[in-house]
Amino acid sequence: MRALNELLMKNNKNKRKSDNFFERVSTRITCWTGSPVAFGVAFMIVMAWVFSGPIFNYSDTWQLVINTGTTIITFLMVFLIQKSQNKDSKAIQLKLNELIAASRFASNRMVDIEDLSEAELDILRKYYQKLSDIAEEDDDIHQSHSIDAAVDLHESKKIKK
Repeated sequence: MRALNELLMKNNKNKRKSDNFFERVSTRITCWTGSPVAFGVAFMIVMAWVFSGPIFNYSDTWQLVINTGTTIITFLMVFLIQKSQNKDSKAIQLKLNELIAASRFASNRMVDIEDLSEAELDILRKYYQKLSDIAEEDDDIHQSHSIDAAVDLHESKKIKK
């Protein structure tokens, strides 16, 4: 834990304020846009646009205003939401990695599996399906803690029978 704290402190010293400007702004915007206030503001803008229709005789320009505005906002929000999702995903992966590392029964091979290709993840899922199938045949599912241990335990039970 001490090494992690030292690494984080060193990283923070090396960062300039402008380095994390986008992160700070995107975090604030995504938090705000998910709030009831933001929904209320958006609703009021749409209502103002609807009620202004008769004033502008429902012209093409009147329609273009809302179409252009919503398109621009949607386009920009895609990038902000993706940034937020990436950060959340990294945090969740790190938390899961910590749980794996802390458990003496967990397989450390599972740390950083998010870097595997989709085909490799499918293979890994098949292995865990096999583990599940073997565990269903056992009386106590807590006896094995990895694919290798489950296969060995299952094979030894077969031999004893």
